Amino acid sequence: MQLALTDDELAFRDELRAFYRTEIPSEIRNRARHGQELSKDDFVTAQRILNAHGLAVPNWPVEWGGREWTPIQRHIWHEEMQLASVPEPLTFNTKMIGPVIAQFGSREMQERFLPATANLDIWWCQGFSEPEAGSDLASLRTTAVRDGDYYIVNGQKTWTTLAQYADWIFCLVRTDPNAVKKQVGISMLLFPLDTPGVTVRPIKLIDGGFEVNEIFLENVRVPAENLVGEENRGWTYAKFLLGNERTGIAAVGQTKVRLWLAKEYAKQTRQGGGTLLDDPVFATRVAELENELLALELVQLRVAAGSADGQPNPVSSILKLRGTELQQATTELLVDIAGPESLPCEGDDPDWARRSTANYLNYRKTSIYGGSSEVQRGIIASTILGL
Repeated sequence: MQLALTDDELAFRDELRAFYRTEIPSEIRNRARHGQELSKDDFVTAQRILNAHGLAVPNWPVEWGGREWTPIQRHIWHEEMQLASVPEPLTFNTKMIGPVIAQFGSREMQERFLPATANLDIWWCQGFSEPEAGSDLASLRTTAVRDGDYYIVNGQKTWTTLAQYADWIFCLVRTDPNAVKKQVGISMLLFPLDTPGVTVRPIKLIDGGFEVNEIFLENVRVPAENLVGEENRGWTYAKFLLGNERTGIAAVGQTKVRLWLAKEYAKQTRQGGGTLLDDPVFATRVAELENELLALELVQLRVAAGSADGQPNPVSSILKLRGTELQQATTELLVDIAGPESLPCEGDDPDWARRSTANYLNYRKTSIYGGSSEVQRGIIASTILGL
């Protein structure tokens, strides 16, 4: 298989590269590059610029803002965005609920939600996980009982990422508690978070941040017209949604940027008569990570080049597994470079060294979400190795 980019693909890459570096405000990209917290306005600003130029939702149907690109062009679009440290279009909008509505929603629902979703006029959050239904999502207990033109929703969701910014939630609920299979009795509802009966409470994480929340639902009245597709088919829509979530999860471009920053910081760290980067043991560690990342990049390019039929490629499990391992390895590398300076210091504005610990802790999640490493190893063993 030819993995080198063609002249047309190189021209496409250069056009995107120039756009990302000139049209997206440099202060937003700098904050993203150095792992600083981005505000809601940062995300909205970046996505609206992308959307105005047809670059927010290229994987959607053309009617709703998509582009008729090849898989390689889509790969370049995503890779160059990461390399330029452009905040990616909000996953909940562009990879999750947007494609679901485009595929399964009514025409009225598509017209109502898709333009606003692409432009981040609506910020969505994901109401899937519950206190006793995380990895075993089909065991969810949140109920929705039909009452005339409404559903009455009661239950609790947890680990709801960025719900503090969100306007609406796409929520899995149990509409048939007597279904023979627990997956069969699940539906998907859409409703705003300011609906009476909805309470959002932040969860403080080990890195000190408030990235996730728990949501309490008490007699929440949701119009029946906000049901996605058909009642009791929510599990089908959830599987479709999660398949979209896992695209690009290897984050090779982001890891490249983080590794480049690690080398820059190592050059600034004095050790003996030189710098940390001059230390042969440390330099070997960096070189090994660079080689592993290059190998992963080639696999990613191979997957992109071979996905023209639109069918899922089981090799994507390798990308997810190894990609998240390398993400975690680079955050660990930054903590090691920072040394004692990585310890949090109350009252001081955090610099890169102190942020490195929070990023390291936060990135422990990458081997869990989107399908845990254990799940990916099982897929690799059964589907690729035939074990």
